[in-house]
Amino acid sequence: MKTNIIIADLNDPFHAQAIIALLEAFALDPMGGNQALTVFTKENLIAALKQRRAIRTMIAFVDGVPAGLAICLEGFSTFSCKPLLNIHDLVVAPAFRGEGIGRQIIEKVISLANHLGCCKVTLEVLEGNTRASGLYRSCGFVGYDLNPEMGKAMFLQHTL
Repeated sequence: MKTNIIIADLNDPFHAQAIIALLEAFALDPMGGNQALTVFTKENLIAALKQRRAIRTMIAFVDGVPAGLAICLEGFSTFSCKPLLNIHDLVVAPAFRGEGIGRQIIEKVISLANHLGCCKVTLEVLEGNTRASGLYRSCGFVGYDLNPEMGKAMFLQHTL
């Protein structure tokens, strides 16, 4: 079993198809919300990703088969005055879970972040996703706080 993790070529139809298929698998998973991607998203995601230079997309292939995906967003830390890389989506296809693919993707993202001069890699995870939380913690991710007396940062959203 040979694993290869690469930065996706969004102009390659095979890569584009793999991104959509892996993201769809994640969307259909309980940890992804149990809802299929919309037709609009499937038809427009790749073009939208191409327009955003601050997005890095990595695909893991196992023996040439798409096995995992990380879509990362470059941000900026004002306190550090350096870029940061946020793992916005991380998915391992169900058939490849438990094989270490997620860890390998995270290691590749951290390597990319180092190459880009980032001060940190961030991500968010659902409280009930204990398997992913365990992986993230074993890779060195910890809750974010500026002052332990004020508690951990919370991830909030305002849907539009």
